[in-house]
Amino acid sequence: MRRQTPTSGINSAGSSCAMRLDPLSLPLSFPAQDARADGGTRQVELHREHVVLRRAVRGMRMAVNVRVSDFLGVAVRGIDDAQMLVLVHRDPALSIPLGASSDADEINSAWQMWSDIFRLPQLTEPPPRMPSPRRRRRNAIRARRPKFLVRRRTGFRLNEASVHRDEREIIARD
Repeated sequence: MRRQTPTSGINSAGSSCAMRLDPLSLPLSFPAQDARADGGTRQVELHREHVVLRRAVRGMRMAVNVRVSDFLGVAVRGIDDAQMLVLVHRDPALSIPLGASSDADEINSAWQMWSDIFRLPQLTEPPPRMPSPRRRRRNAIRARRPKFLVRRRTGFRLNEASVHRDEREIIARD
């Protein structure tokens, strides 16, 4: 991995310019806001195939490695008078800001470039939250049949009684 200068990924801390990451200079390393992390920031390493999120929570340092294919897509979200590009994950805590600008043409071109580089769809709005699947009710079948018998297959009889229909019965008498 090549060394990153303080201004290569984003503008410096005192800059008045909008946040912008260059998709053509991957891998990138930059700080991002994280309300749950110590100090309110996390370190993000952005590669073409994966993303590494480093943060500390209550003194415990952690690194989360997420494949780019696990992200849902690149979305544009409106903030105040500007728009923001976000790499959207199913878990909102893992979503990553890619850039913000008030220029619509600049956002659209960056949106297309990030989508092409990561091979992810362009999302126009945040995806709706998917409800978690319902848990199976365990007591519905349990009252009818024991749990281990539900997994068993029914067997077959070894000595079935033979039935002879439409035949004359022979009875042996002494």
